[in-house]
Amino acid sequence: MRYLGGVCAAWVALTGAAFAEEGVEQIGDPVRGAELFQVCGECHEVGTDAAHKVGPVLNGIFFRKVAVFEDFEYSDGIRRARRDGMVWDLEHLDAYLNNPKALVSGTNMVFAGMPEAKDRGDVLAYLRQFSDSPQDIPEAAPTAKPVDVSLTPETLAIVGDPDYGEYLSSECTTCHQVDGDYDGIPAIIGWYDEDFVLAMHAYKQKIRPHPVMQMLAGRLSDEEIAALAAYFGALE
Repeated sequence: MRYLGGVCAAWVALTGAAFAEEGVEQIGDPVRGAELFQVCGECHEVGTDAAHKVGPVLNGIFFRKVAVFEDFEYSDGIRRARRDGMVWDLEHLDAYLNNPKALVSGTNMVFAGMPEAKDRGDVLAYLRQFSDSPQDIPEAAPTAKPVDVSLTPETLAIVGDPDYGEYLSSECTTCHQVDGDYDGIPAIIGWYDEDFVLAMHAYKQKIRPHPVMQMLAGRLSDEEIAALAAYFGALE
């Protein structure tokens, strides 16, 4: 899911508060957020006995992959966001509260949005209390260290052959499902080619830590990685 215009200013406003003494960044007032959540509560539940309603349970929403509940019927838009690799981090949660349909086209969520950054911060501060490790939200270094992959412009400019990518894909599809379903292994269809290429080279350079993926990526040439990116990126 691409970063959408208009989120940046709200994000700065949301995360500009000081850190509390216990090390939890103050993204808002959870007491006020509980009051504001009453509007959200018409469709969502949180807490010990929470169950799906019109919308899914929001316990542990922070840093959860999009659309993980097998017993909930998600919209096509949310399923597409899952295939794009979207995670409910603070930035995406803020953007979704601001304007759900702007972030995820085709979402079933009828909520018009919460335009005030303070209101969104308060609601998110309330929801953070239902996470396993609220002190880690937002994440701090080193867990939030970005994956930095250095590739030459020539490598990024390689145009992959999707037919060749399909020929090479059998090893990938022993684990990853081509229909985009998430069964504990991330979906890899519908990615932007560059994102796929960067991820594979991160494994190849042993920046990403998965040993099996490091081994598989290490056997691939730049052209083969580009071909796989073209093949999987074209799948819906």
